[in-house]
Amino acid sequence: MSMSLVMMLIFFVLSFIGIPLALSLGLSVITTVVSFGLPITVIGRLMYTSMNSFLLVAVPLFILAGSVMGKGGVSDQIFGAAHTLVSRLRGGLGYVNIIASFVFGGISGSSVADVGSLGPLEIKAMTDQGYPKDYSAAITMVTATLSSVVPPSILMIIAAVTANQSVSACLAGGFGPAIILSLMFVVVNAYVSIKNDYGVIEKIRFKDIVKINLKALPALLSPLIILFGMFSGLITPTEAAAVAVVYTLLISQFFYKTLNWKEIPRQIVNAGVTAGTILFIAMTAAVATYIFAVDQLPMRVSALILGISHNKHIVMLIFGLIFVVIGMFMDATAAILLITPVLLPTAQQVGVNPVHFVVFMVTALSIGLTTPPVGVCLFATSLVSNLKIETIVKASIPFFIGIFIFLVIYALVPAITLIPVSILT
Repeated sequence: MSMSLVMMLIFFVLSFIGIPLALSLGLSVITTVVSFGLPITVIGRLMYTSMNSFLLVAVPLFILAGSVMGKGGVSDQIFGAAHTLVSRLRGGLGYVNIIASFVFGGISGSSVADVGSLGPLEIKAMTDQGYPKDYSAAITMVTATLSSVVPPSILMIIAAVTANQSVSACLAGGFGPAIILSLMFVVVNAYVSIKNDYGVIEKIRFKDIVKINLKALPALLSPLIILFGMFSGLITPTEAAAVAVVYTLLISQFFYKTLNWKEIPRQIVNAGVTAGTILFIAMTAAVATYIFAVDQLPMRVSALILGISHNKHIVMLIFGLIFVVIGMFMDATAAILLITPVLLPTAQQVGVNPVHFVVFMVTALSIGLTTPPVGVCLFATSLVSNLKIETIVKASIPFFIGIFIFLVIYALVPAITLIPVSILT
């Protein structure tokens, strides 16, 4: 039995019996290295090298920025401003959900943070207006995927570093799928809301619209400041993460006056714990990548896929299926770290642009955040809505249909990624 197969088998067994993902991966790589007589010193060396990256400092900082946004009332301001734009439309709060997730993602870079911060507010507002609670929870969950695609996505940063591609280019490429995915959500929400007569049409006076948006302006400027700094070259993605933390702290304290400084130490610790889990997975995945290389797994997978087709469009469709299935059963961070070194060589061999591969992979795996059995956003939404998982999944079916149609189109049209890259970098 090959090393790669033994390692993956141990990993899935440990995960299945409930051992935390980071620990399962760590135990599986150590067991494999020892069992097959690989040099034990490789573990420490590879784990250290994988973390010796300035770019990965952005991960805990963006997690902290998302936490501060939720506690400091910034997410409330984003929601209120978005509501003024679409209050006159049937299904208006569904559109607010989409807009708010897009803007929130431009600051936090985390889908789970989106559900945790905006989710309770969005679900309550929608149910108060007569939307069914399952539909309110479903649209809250699926739109949270935008926060993992729109810059500055934490998953995109990890994927770019893993694939040895430009972080700025991969982040810029996320704008294409994020915009089209948002439009797809708009179409589905319009269809469902008009068909079922969901929501209340509100006529907000112009002076109130101005007042609400002026108050929300500092919050709305957050993603613009961060993204302009990154794509203009003034600051790196890591420095942008630091700016996000400082800016959200300042506006929460001095403009909205909603920040409780006593909670900041706890938020820092929580961000550190979350980031530590993510980065420990990255460390152990570096050893797994070494095992794959020694076992020649990328070459075997490449031969298998190329035995089906050398057409890059067919290969990307196969990749899309692989990503969606893996995303259903594995944490997105671990999936990125494990499958990128295996599949990227095949993609490049058939002529797929590596930046398109990275952004497509992150987008497809982000869908797995919302699907059973291990969708993190699915569990988070169930928690904040107090609904059963199967109830949320059933209400999400129209959105899932739209998402899978989008993924097929996206696999075949690399321009969705490459046009924003050419404009912004």
